[in-house]
Amino acid sequence: MHLPFYKYQGTGNDFIMIDNRKSVLNGCPASFVQKLCDRHWGIGADGLIVIQEHREYDFEMIYHNADGTQSLCGNGSRCAVHLAKQLGIIDEEAYFLATDGPHRACFQDGLIHLQLHDVSEIQMLEDGYLLDTGSPHYVKRVDDLKNLNVYKEGRQIRNSPPFQKTGINVNFVSLEEDNSITVRTYERGVEDETLSCGTGVVAAALTAATQGYTSPISARTQGGLLQVGFTKRNNRHFQQIHLIGPAKMVFQGTIEVNLE
Repeated sequence: MHLPFYKYQGTGNDFIMIDNRKSVLNGCPASFVQKLCDRHWGIGADGLIVIQEHREYDFEMIYHNADGTQSLCGNGSRCAVHLAKQLGIIDEEAYFLATDGPHRACFQDGLIHLQLHDVSEIQMLEDGYLLDTGSPHYVKRVDDLKNLNVYKEGRQIRNSPPFQKTGINVNFVSLEEDNSITVRTYERGVEDETLSCGTGVVAAALTAATQGYTSPISARTQGGLLQVGFTKRNNRHFQQIHLIGPAKMVFQGTIEVNLE
């Protein structure tokens, strides 16, 4: 069959989006996701997002990493909210269900403000931090981010014994002087560096807040600029966390797939 899709990007983090409100898809096996996300044999993307109807929410967003595993995706969530508006599902505000539970989002000045769940635990390690912002993240501060081999260093940490089984996203962050940070991320599920990672930027920003940075924190990624707003209760507890940034539809089309 011919499957309609939309191609989106949020600060360079790119996604295949499928409107599944009419239940065209009955589940997404890992092999199906991998084929669509393959940059040589498929459409090509960091992940696949399926939008479905839900009785209690404006919509449900199911996010699949390029390898077929599921998680929350911050940049993908903003893209899903943008598509929901384009489809007439929402107007300026959204209340939707994701893998980690419900989220609210709204449009302001051309940007999408996505609210994330509270973070109540940040674990300090010898050379970094561990925290969960909807997906698990390892954050490490580095001095020469520009010349860092993110693929090599990130892959080594992601496959180290503590994280090898379930995987972890690895973020390398440089603290700048203007209350901003620069972030590069090795993403599990993609198993490579991506141009941006929304939940990774949030994780990096919250660790910067433990060093005295204040809300909102601007975050430079390979794919563009994001902002993270929050209310700090203490160095381990953050509330009213918002990921703020753009989302853009790149193109739309159809692809022939075998759903049997």
